[in-house]
Amino acid sequence: MTTPMEDAPRSELQLSPERMHELASLASRLLIERIEGLPGEPAWRGGSRAELEALMREDPPEEGRPAEEVLERAVRDILPVAGRTDHPRFFAFVPSQPTWPGILADFLAAGHNTFQGTWLGASGPSQLEVVVIDWFRDWIGYPEGAGGLFTSGGSAASLDAFVAAREAAGAPEWATVYMSDQHHTALSRAARIVGIRPDRIRSVPTDDRFRMDLEALRTSVARDRADGYAPIAVCGNAGATNTGAVDPLVEIADFCEAEGIWMHVDAAYGGFAILSDEGRRLLRGIERADSIAMDAHKWLFQPFEAGCLMVKDVRKLEAAFSVHPEYLQDTQWGHDHPNFGDRGLQLSRSFRALKVWMSIQTFGMAAFRRAVASGIDLAHRAEAYVRDSANLEIANPASLGVVCFRFNPRGSGLDDARIERINERVQARVIETATAMMSSTRLRGRYSLRMCILNHSTTWEDVRGTLEAIERFGEEIVEGDPA
Repeated sequence: MTTPMEDAPRSELQLSPERMHELASLASRLLIERIEGLPGEPAWRGGSRAELEALMREDPPEEGRPAEEVLERAVRDILPVAGRTDHPRFFAFVPSQPTWPGILADFLAAGHNTFQGTWLGASGPSQLEVVVIDWFRDWIGYPEGAGGLFTSGGSAASLDAFVAAREAAGAPEWATVYMSDQHHTALSRAARIVGIRPDRIRSVPTDDRFRMDLEALRTSVARDRADGYAPIAVCGNAGATNTGAVDPLVEIADFCEAEGIWMHVDAAYGGFAILSDEGRRLLRGIERADSIAMDAHKWLFQPFEAGCLMVKDVRKLEAAFSVHPEYLQDTQWGHDHPNFGDRGLQLSRSFRALKVWMSIQTFGMAAFRRAVASGIDLAHRAEAYVRDSANLEIANPASLGVVCFRFNPRGSGLDDARIERINERVQARVIETATAMMSSTRLRGRYSLRMCILNHSTTWEDVRGTLEAIERFGEEIVEGDPA
């Protein structure tokens, strides 16, 4: 016997339960095959605009195609043409490999079509976000009364933080902000968006380890105050993207407290290193910041997007963003029921906390601590390898999983221009041969190879094999072009 609900006709945009199971099973199988096959695949695959136009350019079909065909085409022709950031030898930029529970969490959250801008719209998801944010609060060492929210990433988190800093300072017309010359572009972009003119964004010099120079910061702030400007925020790095450098957070906190300036820490890269003993030591003083940007899709091994903003006094964040239009009057449940749409720029927001919760519930904190510590240790081992090599030269010591170096044989007498050309070719050879994915940077004007190790599946064999290949490629290039 069927019920009236079962007899109801399906929308043209619905599939039967049987078809949904078939397609979900196919998608899951293809994903697992991809993950298992990653070590044997190149860490990067790209395509020119012309090639991809020929492959993908078409008018949308008037009538649908078989769903299996659509799914398999996406997996074959579109998704693989990208950097495999979860590859064990993807050492470029900031890689990470998401956990399978985190992937499933995004699938579940999308399937429930969660709107998590208000407590009324998503009470269970909102409560879980409170719980996970409180985990982060405890890890950082923030007090009761601290809070925050999940964001798309560090860019959105820093933007939200700058809004709070501006409002806490009274939104002065002649505002200035300060960040090191190693800052991520997200910070200068966020400053512009909140109304800080580009010529009032101060780039503070760094020391020989690429950490903010406190004396230069003091001088810049004093000069601006004398000229009638209003400093509203100082931004410290907790893991600079270029080098992994950590600014002197304790000293910056002392300065900001004495000067009455908001202290923001960009910990999008390195924040979750606090789970390890060395990370906690390096990040000492982060608990004194007014706000912190962190990315769980980096060193907490979650799928994109899983950024987070933590604020020591969450009331300042809500004061900056909370608005109460008539059409949301039903969503005000009191101070014990936070609407996360009142804490940042997004009202329409997905359920990002679920992936962190499911991953930690599945594996436990000890496993995450070991995974973070492993990345830091592998970078130190890579530095030791470089220092012992007759062909490689350290450009900046390992810090929070990043080590920078270049091919430069001892006693070779090669000038910097020649060394740069050789290293450019070495980097290209590493990628072309599918040895690994490597990126480069410039440190004090010198071209440098940059190895970033965050993937929990990366082994010493992956790191050592890449370094050996770099030595070999460099030797071959020098021998083939001795001039």
